[in-house]
Amino acid sequence: MEEIVCKLLIIGAGPGGYVCAIRAGQLGIDTVIVERGKLGGSCLNVGCIPSKAIIHVAEEYEVLTTAAAGKSAFGLTAASPKIDLAKAVAWKDEIVHRLNLGVSGLLRKGRVKILHGQARFRDGKTVVVDTEIGSTLVRAEAVVIASGSAPVALPFLPFGGDVISSTDALSLGEVPKRLAVVGGGYIGLELGTAFAKLGSKVTVVEALPRILPLYDQDLTTPVAKHLHELGVEVLTGATARGVAAGALRIETADGQARKIAADKILVTVGRAPATAELGLEELVLDMDGRFIRIGERCETSMRGVYAIGDVTGEPMLAHRAMAQGEMVAEIVAGLPRAWDKRCIPAICFTDPEIVSAGLSPDEARAAGFDIRVGQFPFSANGRAMSRHGERGFIRVVAESERNLVLGIQAVGQGVSELSAAFGLAIEMGATLEDIAGTIHAHPTLGEALQEASLKALGHALHI
Repeated sequence: MEEIVCKLLIIGAGPGGYVCAIRAGQLGIDTVIVERGKLGGSCLNVGCIPSKAIIHVAEEYEVLTTAAAGKSAFGLTAASPKIDLAKAVAWKDEIVHRLNLGVSGLLRKGRVKILHGQARFRDGKTVVVDTEIGSTLVRAEAVVIASGSAPVALPFLPFGGDVISSTDALSLGEVPKRLAVVGGGYIGLELGTAFAKLGSKVTVVEALPRILPLYDQDLTTPVAKHLHELGVEVLTGATARGVAAGALRIETADGQARKIAADKILVTVGRAPATAELGLEELVLDMDGRFIRIGERCETSMRGVYAIGDVTGEPMLAHRAMAQGEMVAEIVAGLPRAWDKRCIPAICFTDPEIVSAGLSPDEARAAGFDIRVGQFPFSANGRAMSRHGERGFIRVVAESERNLVLGIQAVGQGVSELSAAFGLAIEMGATLEDIAGTIHAHPTLGEALQEASLKALGHALHI
């Protein structure tokens, strides 16, 4: 068996793992990274990037179908638009391939050794990697577990045939005429919205009383309204029960049995840590349920063993994993670092999009803050109106006495691009006066952030 000795071993080359490896390479750390699939992990290959590509295709197709129906507010016309989903998927795959090559190039630039195979622990410093050409024993001073997560299957709806995961949905050869989505969280609604725009008759089944339960209702109401406009049937308080011939069996909120006709059933009920084949039983790790418990430096209960990203629990976000990966690489290099953050922006790429950074009004009150809230509608923002995207608003939550900004939320077309400004304001300890006194370019959506801050101060200019 080949043997490799290194200072840092990273298991998983998703966003957290490859960023950790790149930074370690920059710092001159002898690094090995192991990946059993493609470089970039779920996010790059079957998640964040490809889903946004398909969402963009759906948006473009919606413009054409709206124009063809004579309903374009812009005066556009079109004739008989068609979608070649296989070609769209091929375009998406080319984007993913180019990004794969980019990650590979960055790792090699940092002199990171890449092993393709399945890693399994022997102990806290020794891992066996089974590759296509044999097994390799890796001994490391420090190990980072960054193996990510995978879609959760339901016992009565196992993946296969017409029951598909989010991964499968991004590689379909044609648009299903009828699509049932089990789960009204962000993954189910992002993909459900896209397929509704592409022509599917979509039905969403959500067990909780409302969709997108992680966001407050003010943010989700515009999304629910547009789902209705797209012809998406949303059944809340309903529970999936199994598959019938060409249909999904459910139990409705009032206890009635019903069948939802479906050519494909997309199950999006969450993600679980991908740790089953790592041999974690050989380690002595403290766990939080299925997830690995970590401290403020992403350290586990074993010295020299770190965990980052989805294996450590919520929020399961790529940018969280990246920040953790960069930090751990610097810790291994001996630099003074800790997990010091005020907020991690979360984005839901529905239509309209949702962004949340920091505390919502309810969360701030629950934390004991006396707050003031400023909200500015996009219906009074020239840039939003000129894009026919006036649904939604920006909301600023601040502590009353000092006017310190605690949270910023938005719902509207294109608001995902404002997430960096939201996060920056909170991380830098901005006050309402700081945001209100910053000159915002006109005409932009960002002006609504300034106006919301002015509203919280009691003197909004445009409402």
